[in-house]
Amino acid sequence: MVYKSFQNLKLSALGMGNMRLPVIGGKDSEIDVEASREMIKLCMDAGVNYYDTAYGYHGGQSEIVVGQLLKDYARDSFYLASKFPGYDLSNMPKVKEIFEDQLRKCQVDYFDFYLFHNVCEMNVDAYLDPQYGIYDYLMEQKKAGRIKHLGFSSHGDLDCMKKFLDAYGKDMEFCQIELNYFDYSFQDAKGKVELLNGLNIPIWVMEPVRGGQLATLSDEDTAKLAVLRPDEGVPAWAFRFLQSLDGVTMILSGMSNLDQVKDNLKTFETDKPLNEEEMRTILSIADEMIRKTTVPCTACHYCVSHCPMGLDIPFLLKLYNEAMVAGAGDFIAPMGLASVASDKQPECCIGCRSCEQVCPQTIHIPDELAKFAKKLGRG
Repeated sequence: MVYKSFQNLKLSALGMGNMRLPVIGGKDSEIDVEASREMIKLCMDAGVNYYDTAYGYHGGQSEIVVGQLLKDYARDSFYLASKFPGYDLSNMPKVKEIFEDQLRKCQVDYFDFYLFHNVCEMNVDAYLDPQYGIYDYLMEQKKAGRIKHLGFSSHGDLDCMKKFLDAYGKDMEFCQIELNYFDYSFQDAKGKVELLNGLNIPIWVMEPVRGGQLATLSDEDTAKLAVLRPDEGVPAWAFRFLQSLDGVTMILSGMSNLDQVKDNLKTFETDKPLNEEEMRTILSIADEMIRKTTVPCTACHYCVSHCPMGLDIPFLLKLYNEAMVAGAGDFIAPMGLASVASDKQPECCIGCRSCEQVCPQTIHIPDELAKFAKKLGRG
């Protein structure tokens, strides 16, 4: 197992995410406890010492099952992470109640790592609002030793992260972002990496294979990679990409079965960063995937000044692209739209086509917004 240094700790470079545990009968809230026990045992035996859960995973059952299964091991043999569920704005006034509940569910006296969960456009202002006292309460828990290390996760854009960091950055010990070779460009994860490295904030990775989307590639792209690394499987390339980036300390994988665990453990027996040719190849594959599946908006904002409805067209198209790429599993677009006023939603486009007259990419913007509205069930 590859290990990384974090302050005075030695963390396994691979962490076990517990958002996609095996379930019974296809029901997300009915975790297959015995199958999960085997997975955790395999991880523990191989030296994985970081386990990530959250209040809402598996309908609230992940913390319970993870806490139950980790009771089989000495408390100092693993690091446990959970998160305050600010993705639901109704939770904002309940930080004390929820934190105490999480400790009970996980059957622990403290969390090694605790995060502001999913800082994004929808909730960043609420997270920063002193009336809820979230920051103050979590800092109190850290001072009391009930949180050993405090950080945040984010699916927000770069400006949203900067806003949060401007307020709380001095106390953030790590940051968890969606980072993979597809999102390096698509979600400007590259810019987020540069921001965090500039602030000396260690990077935690979520969605390294984008929910399984990068576990398989086209036959053509698979062949390109096989020429460069004949013994490396497609999923391993996603992890090797991350091993090549400065600042990456923890890579979380939401494994769903023993085969995935075994594959990932084999990959993390070694640290094999990509060379320049390999990096160019994997990023060119990502660029072509993006080109084929997304609207080519460059966010120049020329369209915005010509929109009589005042729509933030680049932001809406960005969310539309995310919805198209993620498919049925998309949650980022709905979260982003929750921060948009009701009269600025995609269905509010009146189809005047003034925006098209100034679009350098010649995008048929009203048509794309209509498709987005239809995908949302509003068209």
